[in-house]
Amino acid sequence: MEKYVRGRECVVMSRQEVRAVDSWAINELGVPGAVLMENAGRSCAELIKEKLAAVGRPKVCIFCGTGNNGGDGYVIARHLLSDGFRVAVVICGERDKIRGDAKINLHILERLGQPIDHLDLSEGGIADKVKAFAGGADMLVDGLFGTGLSGQLRDEYRELIESINAQGRPILAVDIPSGLDCDTGEPLGAAIRARYTVSFVAVKKGFTLSDRAEKYTGEVFVASIGIEPGHRQA
Repeated sequence: MEKYVRGRECVVMSRQEVRAVDSWAINELGVPGAVLMENAGRSCAELIKEKLAAVGRPKVCIFCGTGNNGGDGYVIARHLLSDGFRVAVVICGERDKIRGDAKINLHILERLGQPIDHLDLSEGGIADKVKAFAGGADMLVDGLFGTGLSGQLRDEYRELIESINAQGRPILAVDIPSGLDCDTGEPLGAAIRARYTVSFVAVKKGFTLSDRAEKYTGEVFVASIGIEPGHRQA
């Protein structure tokens, strides 16, 4: 995994370019999406282990959305559990919306006996619930939204993101801080203020365009998902 240094030459991708790499890997090369998700989640877990190496039996709370970023979160949880971490996993949103590879990894985690918490955003009291879920955690993981997010966040998601930020604990963002626009690096009403961001395949375009982006991304690490964009044939 390589740390991104602002101003240094690196591979940078827009939202559409990231989608094109995923499509190429899955549809042309035949790499199952579950394999890409496994590689992505494992990379995040390895960085978490490194950053919490000095903590005795650390606890990590993972906030998962209903899409593939949430799926990455379930993979992270499984790898941390295997390494003796205490893990809390919170589904934020409607569980019935979880599909495909994310659902597969959620079911694996449950079959391992990991309790799964649920945060119903329609019930209110979001700030208090986030505080309770994050209690005692040494690090929080943001697996809410990925690069596909566009348009302003709904009020309940702004409250959720602001509540996670308010916990005063280091946050690792999966691929991109939730609420940050992939192409502009600007927050869409609110954005996670991460200490670390593990960006898959390449640095996201918005990280390099906006001077404000760094206060949301923190340190950026670029992780391979097992397929390098430079190998694509024109």
